[in-house]
Amino acid sequence: MKRPNIIFIMSDDHAAHALSCYGSVINKTPHLDRIANEGMRFDNCFCTNSICSPSRATILTGTYNHVNGVRTLADHLDGESRMTFPKLLGRNGFQTAIIGKWHLGHGGKFDPNGVDYWNILPGQGEYHNPEFIEMGKTRRVKGYVTDLITDSCLDWLERRDPEKPFCLLCHHKAPHDPWEPDDKHRNMFKDIEMPRPKTFYDAYENRASAAAASTQRIEMMNVLFNDNDVPPEGLSIEELKEWNYQKFIKDYLRVIASIDDNTGRLLDYLDKNGLAENTIVVYTSDQGFFLGDHGWCDKRFMYEESLRMPLMIRFPAIIAPGSACARMALNTDFAQTFLDCCGVPTPEIMQGRSMLPLLKGEEPDNWRDSMYYRYWMHLGHFNVCSHYGVRTERYKLIFYYAQSLGCSGTRNESWAPEWELFDLEKDPEEMFSVYDVPEYAPIVAELKRELHRKMAEVGDVPADNEF
Repeated sequence: MKRPNIIFIMSDDHAAHALSCYGSVINKTPHLDRIANEGMRFDNCFCTNSICSPSRATILTGTYNHVNGVRTLADHLDGESRMTFPKLLGRNGFQTAIIGKWHLGHGGKFDPNGVDYWNILPGQGEYHNPEFIEMGKTRRVKGYVTDLITDSCLDWLERRDPEKPFCLLCHHKAPHDPWEPDDKHRNMFKDIEMPRPKTFYDAYENRASAAAASTQRIEMMNVLFNDNDVPPEGLSIEELKEWNYQKFIKDYLRVIASIDDNTGRLLDYLDKNGLAENTIVVYTSDQGFFLGDHGWCDKRFMYEESLRMPLMIRFPAIIAPGSACARMALNTDFAQTFLDCCGVPTPEIMQGRSMLPLLKGEEPDNWRDSMYYRYWMHLGHFNVCSHYGVRTERYKLIFYYAQSLGCSGTRNESWAPEWELFDLEKDPEEMFSVYDVPEYAPIVAELKRELHRKMAEVGDVPADNEF
């Protein structure tokens, strides 16, 4: 069998519930939906640390953050010493490229090592007329960042050796803040009042104090806006929350519309050049995002909207069109899946599992039914405290150990530890912790055992204040 190509499209902060193929009530994404409609949609894909750099490091290396060394935004990926799936594919005859947002440091060992071509944004990058670092040389390019990233991807595809398989990583900046749309989409939703999520007016009761302490609230988010569109003076807190939400959600969806259009350009290129049948096309985001859910924007928490990642994969050779997979997938699985699909052996250090059987529609008997999560960046941004937890198909147990533990980018201030337990079947919005409800005591004990089992399985250790 001819080895497949890979186009891995990843956005930044694109919540699954902002994709129409996931049932979004606020957005339409026809080109992105094509990947799901012509391939497989994963309905339970989760990240193991809901923040940009750590998730990206996990996706590239197939390892948890305590293994790959990128626990917070202040950490960089040592590409010289860490093995990544693009590097392995390159060693096995693939042409490789990384274009767009990198966000894992740059310069020397922090550049995208082991790939044939790279052209990355420094740091978060800019939406308009951004700088790019192309193979070590910095230059400013006129245009809109999502278009420019796609232009560079198409240019590389044109210049590649058609006799060799390729792996192209197309990494968009959007829809990360400050949500600056292009002219084409600037007036989308202009005269529409966008609906609010059910938990928009969350009062942060019946849970650990960590939720109430977070400052990623919609009414506090003006600092994330980066234009002259400012709220009217004299608004109450409630009115400011409403004004901020309408501005945020419309701009957020506008920048996603550009991703959708440019994904269509890539799919059209594959069709035009006879590459669609033998190319694995993947769309995902580095984590989820709160779209006013719980009255928040941003991510970090282990709550569902932040934890859940969109993942759609099209590979006509093995995936039945219109498939959906309910099995639990993780960002640790991506690297091994791509290597397995391409017939490249997986290094022992990788900690995920190949999803190839799932892509074929098979049901492995020993597939995971729980997952481990850890957010390390204690009070570093938005006053979100460090925590870890375990999620099963029905329950979620979270421990806020609330310590920096010497991690970079954290605040060295310890809070009292707290627990939360959610029954996702009865409380899918996670509004009421049942950790202290007597009837759930056996569940708590069982989940603590599972939490420690998962930690041991991946080589992590509990915080010293857990017991």
